[in-house]
Amino acid sequence: MFTVSPNNFTTDSLQLPPLPLKRPLLTIGHGTRDLQGREDFLNFSKAYQALDTSRPVVPCFLELTNPSIQEGIDYCVARGYSEISVLPILLFAARHNKFDVTNELDRARQRHPQLKFYYGRHFGITPSILELWRERLAQLDKPEHNPNNIPRSETVLLFVGRGSSDADANGDVYKMARLLWEGSGYKTVETCFIGITHPRLEEGFRRARFYQPQRIIVLPYFLFTGVLVKKIFAITVQQQKQERKISLSCLPEMGIQPQLLQLLREREIETQLGQVQMNCEMCKFRLAALKGDRTRGHHHHHHHHARKASTSDEELEKYHQRIWQIPKSRYFGANEKLFGILVNFCRKILTQIKASKIIKKIVTNLEEKRCQKATTPNRG
Repeated sequence: MFTVSPNNFTTDSLQLPPLPLKRPLLTIGHGTRDLQGREDFLNFSKAYQALDTSRPVVPCFLELTNPSIQEGIDYCVARGYSEISVLPILLFAARHNKFDVTNELDRARQRHPQLKFYYGRHFGITPSILELWRERLAQLDKPEHNPNNIPRSETVLLFVGRGSSDADANGDVYKMARLLWEGSGYKTVETCFIGITHPRLEEGFRRARFYQPQRIIVLPYFLFTGVLVKKIFAITVQQQKQERKISLSCLPEMGIQPQLLQLLREREIETQLGQVQMNCEMCKFRLAALKGDRTRGHHHHHHHHARKASTSDEELEKYHQRIWQIPKSRYFGANEKLFGILVNFCRKILTQIKASKIIKKIVTNLEEKRCQKATTPNRG
């Protein structure tokens, strides 16, 4: 099995656009029990801080390790800041991004009522991330990583996402995989997940072998290493032992890359200029607000790393039954009022969107009438 190491670069050659404001930035990682994964995230934040020391960049984690979000906020408060930019260093907008981080910010406001947070976007699907992975895949075409000179037309990409209890986020994984495959020349792309949702990685390998490729390239779609990335590597090694006729190559996690640091600067500037935009069309919280649905009951698997993966028909059936339900968290379980606030907020947003569309339609009709009047000849 062949692997490619992340590119090394120096921040000296990277130029970022200036910040409009000198507001402190809280960078929030998912968190991991893996020491190297924790260190990678902290080093990522340090590298970003080194590019611009005009304001503090404060790294923290949502769960599993320290410093916590509350500790990061307290650090800013102790230094006299009352306004803080907050960015989730996450690839997709799932429950953590939509729900758990914002709950932590609400907790902080209870302790520090004077605080004002400016919450920004996750990384999402961007041309720069696509280009990063295209560069990685191009490395695998080189003789040192492809000694048998297997063409892309005989190679299957196996795109591995983390997995989420948010169907919208899982759909974005498929979209990213498809965009990467388009025009690449590979035989096909199969998408799978390492946890929570389906299909799992083992099923992904089975589907990839269905095409009888000479080579399978495993692409773990992760920012930093951790328990799950190492699990992907271990399963790939096992698969290579089982199927020696097919060459397996495994790409590493993204790591500290100039494309990601530049993207982080874009997200930070968005928070400072009030230009944060989210695609909420398929968000299940929004859909619940539309329907007035309070069906809940799905427990999110926060600490699922040690769970044995199962792909039984029974588990898959249960998954389909619960995926569109509003998750029941420790916050909702104890505070029904909080759920009502969230639903009402979504309804207000929807009302504003509808009103905006109506106003736009009225303005368009008036403009059309004005143009018609201007072009109609005067018969008087």
